[in-house]
Amino acid sequence: MIIQMFFTIVIGLYFFNALKTQKINKSTQSRDTSKEMENLKKLRDIKLSIPLTEKSRPKKFDEIIGQSSGIEALKAAICGPNPQHVIIYGPPGVGKTAAARLVLEYAKTKKHSPFRQDAKFIEIDSTTIRFDDRGIADPLIGSVHDPIYQGAGPLGSAGVPQPKPGAVTKAHGGVLFMDEIGELHPIEMNKLLKVMEDRKVFLDSAYYNSNSSMNYPQYIREVFEYGLPADFRLIGATTRRPEEINPAIRSRSVEVFFRGLTAEETELIAKNAVKKMGMEMDEEIPSTVGKYTTNGREAVNLVQLACGIAINHERNKVLIEDLEWVIENGHFTPRPEVKIKNKPQIGYVNGLAVFGANMGTLMEIEAIAMKSRNSDGIINITGVVEREEIKSQNRKLIRKSNARCSIENVMTIIKNVYNIPCHDFDIHVNFPGGGPVDGPSAGVSMTTAIYSAIKNIPVSNKVAMTGEVSIHGRVKPIGGVTAKIKAAIKAGVETVIIPKDNWQKNFENFEGIKIIPVSNINEVIEVAVIKSLEVPSIEENGIMTSEYGIISAQSKECNESVEN
Repeated sequence: MIIQMFFTIVIGLYFFNALKTQKINKSTQSRDTSKEMENLKKLRDIKLSIPLTEKSRPKKFDEIIGQSSGIEALKAAICGPNPQHVIIYGPPGVGKTAAARLVLEYAKTKKHSPFRQDAKFIEIDSTTIRFDDRGIADPLIGSVHDPIYQGAGPLGSAGVPQPKPGAVTKAHGGVLFMDEIGELHPIEMNKLLKVMEDRKVFLDSAYYNSNSSMNYPQYIREVFEYGLPADFRLIGATTRRPEEINPAIRSRSVEVFFRGLTAEETELIAKNAVKKMGMEMDEEIPSTVGKYTTNGREAVNLVQLACGIAINHERNKVLIEDLEWVIENGHFTPRPEVKIKNKPQIGYVNGLAVFGANMGTLMEIEAIAMKSRNSDGIINITGVVEREEIKSQNRKLIRKSNARCSIENVMTIIKNVYNIPCHDFDIHVNFPGGGPVDGPSAGVSMTTAIYSAIKNIPVSNKVAMTGEVSIHGRVKPIGGVTAKIKAAIKAGVETVIIPKDNWQKNFENFEGIKIIPVSNINEVIEVAVIKSLEVPSIEENGIMTSEYGIISAQSKECNESVEN
């Protein structure tokens, strides 16, 4: 009895101490939790004013400036009875994310849409997604918390693996928006493609045995046997070009393009931003913002800094000097805005090009042809890189640029089509402005410029052209025609020459410009060259010139002077 009483007292003291320790731990946890909640509440009570970028964020489709075509395409892909996966291409700050958020809400209002009212919009940044090679953590696809890992809990102690859903499952029945999808790791991309194909996620664990599955909770058996549901629609946004995106994800998605904004559109964004700041501004500010920005984010940032300067000087009005200081301090460069010349010139052609995110611009192309001193003429091309050196380990490859190759095509065309002995001339073709030139689409422009220089015939200053030309003189289709036509209108062009294969019915709706589709180079020359215009020339020091430019150089010394 004494021994029994002794052990009873010991056991009683043990449990008493255990309960006391547990109570102390709970008290400590409660006290620590209360303290942390109080600190959290204090942090939440501290709020700054809403940033202008957040104030300017579109709340409806009408507030997304300049993307009506892209938004219509996005609606067609997402809001129908069979919504598709979508990849949105476009420069930063043009409304890709805002449009993706709004399109799901719009789809919920459609009776034939499969999205329910509680459909979620899950947003993740592809550049920050990290995963563990062992499968411990994968925020995109999902993972399994095996018993051997810390924090496995009671189920882990019982040897039960625990599935953890990822973003693809959280987006089940809704939209998974992946910003900068072009930066997603290839391994994660392959996993995502499998999920998109199966519309569910299958997880594996070395601790799950299907033969003894009755020892596991039912929902865990269901997950391992039938997978986690992941029936969502992907909307990926990227600033990369389509050819840089994984072909497998492209083949499973509808591609929608958001373009860069025009100067007038960024002006409108600047006006709205100043209005939301509750301030006044000089009249020149919107046009200046439009000159130096190509997207809404840049426009808002410029305005916000200029407003900050005005506020620091205790003014309610933003002056043009404030904005000019911001532009100078931020090293902003103006967008290329080229206008046509006042009169026709020999060897000078208005070409059309595309830069950035499908933004059109007028491209100057000029050529001079001089009688060669040798049996074979020299061809010079400036304004673009003539050769590109590519190094790969022990290999070195030097290839000619597109523009250089196109010049050689042009010389063949002039020889074969017009029977002009080009080898009798030293020809120099220049692309002023320093911008990159896509050689193939400038083919007709270079042909016209060289033809004009050799024949001493001016080209109309009110005509612009684009198109690739084959060695047989056929004009081939090119890209970005709509953007080029809009740039021509803005530059003051009256007639645009485009390849016949690029013709679209809606081009008839363009006002103030004549669009001529052509199929061969003879049609281009017929429209662009001013054959009836007399070209009076003056000879001075052996150089034949006119008001339309240099015609030819007669003497050896003069040739050297002109070449220099």
